[in-house]
Amino acid sequence: MDEYYNYIKSLHLIFVITWFAGLFYIVRLFVYHAEAKVKPQPEQDILVKQYQLMSYRLWYIITWPSAVLASIFAFWMLFGTTLGASWLKMPWMHVKLGFVFLLYLYHLKCHQIFRQLQRDEVKHSSGFFRLWNEGATLILFAVVFLVILKDAFNWIYGVIGIFLFSFILMLGYKFYKKVREKNQT
Repeated sequence: MDEYYNYIKSLHLIFVITWFAGLFYIVRLFVYHAEAKVKPQPEQDILVKQYQLMSYRLWYIITWPSAVLASIFAFWMLFGTTLGASWLKMPWMHVKLGFVFLLYLYHLKCHQIFRQLQRDEVKHSSGFFRLWNEGATLILFAVVFLVILKDAFNWIYGVIGIFLFSFILMLGYKFYKKVREKNQT
């Protein structure tokens, strides 16, 4: 199996990329869905139905299959190859797997929100969804720094940087929202 390691790793990476793409876009569709709910009729009905259809296709055709395939190739890489098995002994891999666990939790929460929106139950604002979208970004940054640096501690600097960047983005969003509200009145 070791001679196929780079192929397995490549397929794992491809499906991780498409999984994250699906997670990023599904939450963007959540934002649009929440914003459509405050539009006047018939615009609201048209947009909500369109976003439900787009979300359904994205979630079941891209995001879920990518999550499953990324996981299959990850398990194959870790438990079916010598190099992968040796990585399981390294502290950085334990931290990475902790973030992967958080990613699964994030994915499952997105699934719960997806199902609510498919029933046209909007329980969160578009602002909440904009901030929620940063969750996947933080996990992505942490995992990439861990995998590249292969160090259980130095990745923290990168994650602190992305937290600061996210905080600045949040302040920018709040400022933009105030300016937009001021211009509408």
